[in-house]
Amino acid sequence: MKIKVSFAATLKEKKLKNFSELGLSSNIMRVLPELGYQEPSPIQEQAIPVLSAEMCDFIGLAQTGTGKTAAFGLPMLDWIDPKLKETQALVLAPTRELGQQIANQLELFSKYMSSLKLQAVYGGASIVTQMSNIKRNTPHIVIATPGRLLDLIRRKSLDLSSVKLVVLDEADEMLNMGFKEDIDQILSRTGDNKRTWLFSATMPKEIRGIVNSYMNEPSEVKVSTGNQLNENIEHQYAVVKSSEKFEGLKRILDSESNFRGVIFCRTRIKTQQLADDLKKSNYQAEALHGDLSQAQRDRVMGRFKKHHLQVLVATDVAARGIDVSDLTHVIHYALPDDPSYYTHRSGRTARAGKKGISLCILTSRDMRKLDYLEKQLKIKLNKISIPNAMDVLSQRMKKWTDDLLNTPINKKLDGQLLTEIQMQLGSLSFEELVEKLVSYEIKQLNFNPNNKDLNESSSASRRKSTKDSSKSKGRMTSSDKRKSKSNRETKSNKKGDVKFFINVGKVDGVSRKDLHEFLCDTARLKKNEIGNIDLQKTYSYFEVNKKSAKFISNKFDGIFIDGRELRVNREHQK
Repeated sequence: MKIKVSFAATLKEKKLKNFSELGLSSNIMRVLPELGYQEPSPIQEQAIPVLSAEMCDFIGLAQTGTGKTAAFGLPMLDWIDPKLKETQALVLAPTRELGQQIANQLELFSKYMSSLKLQAVYGGASIVTQMSNIKRNTPHIVIATPGRLLDLIRRKSLDLSSVKLVVLDEADEMLNMGFKEDIDQILSRTGDNKRTWLFSATMPKEIRGIVNSYMNEPSEVKVSTGNQLNENIEHQYAVVKSSEKFEGLKRILDSESNFRGVIFCRTRIKTQQLADDLKKSNYQAEALHGDLSQAQRDRVMGRFKKHHLQVLVATDVAARGIDVSDLTHVIHYALPDDPSYYTHRSGRTARAGKKGISLCILTSRDMRKLDYLEKQLKIKLNKISIPNAMDVLSQRMKKWTDDLLNTPINKKLDGQLLTEIQMQLGSLSFEELVEKLVSYEIKQLNFNPNNKDLNESSSASRRKSTKDSSKSKGRMTSSDKRKSKSNRETKSNKKGDVKFFINVGKVDGVSRKDLHEFLCDTARLKKNEIGNIDLQKTYSYFEVNKKSAKFISNKFDGIFIDGRELRVNREHQK
């Protein structure tokens, strides 16, 4: 497959500084200043001239949050003929949120193209309503998630034979989510003369397969890999014991008076559990993950955008399409396996020229992964300390004092009421009054007097992980494998281990490692106290040593997973 890159190279030499130089129509140029678009981003600067000049196949490599929607959306609108009552362009996106975001932006861009019709289709919303909208007004552009689009095609509600342009946005993410077969089916339903524009943060071999199958000598523009980081983000990490991770998180939240951010977890189970734990601790928090209905997701995002929530706890996939410009923090409660996901997560903060913090809350066993992350992204994360409880209290009381001093006196207060209160408090000295006010506020804060230092030594952990890594670099011999297998069998068949049932399985998107970490965190178990884990489709079994088993069941009371109550029962031997 031949890929044309010469035009992009020419553009790098000739730096374009203004949208007026990119070849866009007057209707588009009229709306851009109204939307605050002044200078094109690198991907817009390089992609728009190519896509505006001729209808060709195209590959655009750029990370999330770099302005890709405008890069393909603006020239796409110029290629549409509103006089033709047929679907001419299709945009595929991996998630509902991203699809909605693209549709909203295209709606804004097409303000002065009054006869242009757009339709967004995605799961979680009424398919009947979407079918009705398509039948009533044939859309010129359809923005869709793969699953819902195939549903509409099978119901013969949408005809793609007239499509002249297909845009695959965040193509790598669609493949990661298992949409490869869906994409193949969709592209096979479109005409042979269509052009394909593919935008992605990375270019794995699966995407090269799409390029080879469906694209002809595409032009390629690469302005960044998925690993380019915003310079306005400060990257930090803190190290705590696994059993004290939640307490460390709460201290971070309490120490930042203006905290507003997204906390990332790896699994839906952990996301929901952490959000529930935060709510129980009186934090304004909600979960965002793939098992929520569309109405639930819209409600959560609506509350977050209106500042009714302080914290959003999300999975990587669910967070795609989140577009909030005033986040102070991104917190990695668990490190992602793929370094590009760290970039995508961190990119949620420090938007629109503002500064932000990306903080990893780690345990000692995460140090090796942190070293790998720093090496791959060519960055250095700065170690910070989890503040002690008295420092947190001091900061919160200082804010309370500042708020009290800055509160204007209400001149309309009832005089008799003031007199009555003054008489009630008149017996107190100034010092006693202050002490009572402070004591009352501390009680309201539900302050935890535990002033334990939660910080672990990361340098010792890094040395240990490096040592362990060097030991394991060589190829495992047959003897090593037999020994390892023997050790695993010994662990899983320890005499006296007690077996438990839990109503969580593969359908919940968890692995044995995920479930092991969940059990450790929730039941406050040590890693070696859990034996064999048997992961089934809708449920699992796990073994715990006899000493710890008697404390297990009540540790899971009141936890709900995807709307159902978590059940953990001891399996009684027959």
